[in-house]
Amino acid sequence: MKQKLLVGVAVCLFLLLQAGAWAGEIKIGFVNVAQVLQESPQAEQAKKRLEQEFAPRDKRLVSQQKELEKLQEKLNRDAAVMSESERGKLEREILAKQRDLKRAQDEFREDFNIRRNEELGKLQREIFDAIKALAQEEKYDLLLTDGVVYASDQIDVTEKVQERLRAQK
Repeated sequence: MKQKLLVGVAVCLFLLLQAGAWAGEIKIGFVNVAQVLQESPQAEQAKKRLEQEFAPRDKRLVSQQKELEKLQEKLNRDAAVMSESERGKLEREILAKQRDLKRAQDEFREDFNIRRNEELGKLQREIFDAIKALAQEEKYDLLLTDGVVYASDQIDVTEKVQERLRAQK
């Protein structure tokens, strides 16, 4: 099945190249989307928005963790001199705080992942819109992205896409 698919793709590319030879030059380009995702100003803005949005909750989690550590230290240090009821009460308090902390961490992680995916989706749409606009303006017949094993510098238009995104900012 894979072999038939590869043969089909090879035939299509051959025909496309032949048609291009008959019709004139075919303009092909490549965009490294991963690089654009990392280096675009929009990506930096999204990262800052996420940090600002989740910083207060992160500080609360760190505070809860420190409080839990203090209680654990108190139990370890004073367990021998505590009465059975005091020790039991402190152990229950520690367990309750551990559960609360774990639940808060899980909620934080889930909420953060949801928001990160939303921001990533927005960013990907902006990047692909910029790629499409560049392809239309510069009359590319084919622009390739992921899955390319090699692309020469002559057809790599990644920098042009990044310039377009910087201009949009």
